[in-house]
Amino acid sequence: MSKTILLTGGTGYIGSHTAVALIQKGYDVVIVDNLTNSKIEVLNRIHAITDTTPVFYHVDLCNLNSLAEVFEQNKIDAVIHFAGNKSVGESVIDPITTYYNNLFSSVNLIKAMTLHNVKNLIFSSSATVYSNAQEFPIIETTPTSADSPYGRSKKMIEDILFDLHKSDNSWNISILRYFNPVGAHPSGLIGEDPKGTITNLFPILTDVALGKRENLDVYGNDYETSDGTCIRDYIHVVDLVNGHLAALDYMDKVHDIDVFNLGTGIGYSVLDAIKCFETVSGKKIPYKFKERRMGDIPISYADPQKANRLLNWKTELSLEDMCKDAWNWQVRNPEGYNTY
Repeated sequence: MSKTILLTGGTGYIGSHTAVALIQKGYDVVIVDNLTNSKIEVLNRIHAITDTTPVFYHVDLCNLNSLAEVFEQNKIDAVIHFAGNKSVGESVIDPITTYYNNLFSSVNLIKAMTLHNVKNLIFSSSATVYSNAQEFPIIETTPTSADSPYGRSKKMIEDILFDLHKSDNSWNISILRYFNPVGAHPSGLIGEDPKGTITNLFPILTDVALGKRENLDVYGNDYETSDGTCIRDYIHVVDLVNGHLAALDYMDKVHDIDVFNLGTGIGYSVLDAIKCFETVSGKKIPYKFKERRMGDIPISYADPQKANRLLNWKTELSLEDMCKDAWNWQVRNPEGYNTY
C-alpha cells in the first residue's frame, strides 16, 4: 500500500514540482493550499505530466477546523510543509502578515498532526537563517540569525520544531534549509509563476528576455565579492525536490530531528547568472545597478556534504540547466499559468 503525503502549499512553485516527483515515485499526494500565491491550473499541469490529479483542498492553514477535516478524510503518513509567505521584501514592508501567516499556520499544522497522530514532518526552511554567516561554505552548525521578518519567521518555526521534539521525541522531523531554487520542470508545464511584486532574480531575467521589462535591476555592486554583486547558491528545483524524496527515505530509517542544507555548494554572482542566461537564451539582458536592498546578504552558499552523506543526495543539474529550463518554461508560458 502506497504512502500518502500531505503537501501544504502544494500548488506553489516547489510544492507542485514535489507533487510530480512523489506521484512518479508511487506516493499518493494530498494538497492543501489557499491559492494566495498559486493557481488551480497547476493541478491540470500535474495531471498532464503524471496522468494523476492529486486530492486537493482549498484550505487556509490558519483555519484549524478546515485543516483538521483534511486529516479526518485522509490517512496521512507524512507532511511536507511548504505553505507560507515567502517574500523577503514584502515581509519588511508588512512584517505582521508574514509572522501571522507563517507562524500561526505552522502551529495549526502541528496541532492537527498531533490530533491525528501524524508525526512525520519535513519543513521547508531557508538559507536566510544564516544571515550573519562569516565563513563559507555554510554548514548546518553555523549560528543562525535573520535580517528580515521572513527569515526570522523561518528561524522561529525551526525553534518551535526543536521544542516540539524535545517535548515528544516520537516526532520525526527533517528541516531542509533551501538556498536559491530556480529553473522549472523540463517538460515546461510547471514552473515559477509568482503573484504580486516579483523580487526573485530568475523570473525577472525571463521577463526581460521576453521584452516584458526594459531591464533588470541589480541591487548593489559594491559588495566585497568578485564583481561587487551578491553571491548565491542557485539550485535547480528538480534537484531540490529530490532532496525531499531523499529525506522521506531517511525518515523511514532514522527517527529524530535533524537539519540539512540543500544547495549545490557553488556560489554564483548576479552577473554570473545574467551571463549564463544570455548564453542559453540568446537574448541580451540589459541591467542597471541600484542601491543595496534591505534584507539582502552579500554571500550565501552551502556546504551540502551532510545531505550528501546522510540523505544519499546530491545535485546533478548545472546553472546552465537552470537557465535552460527557466527559459523553456517562460517561452511556453509567457503569462505563466494564465497563458492558456
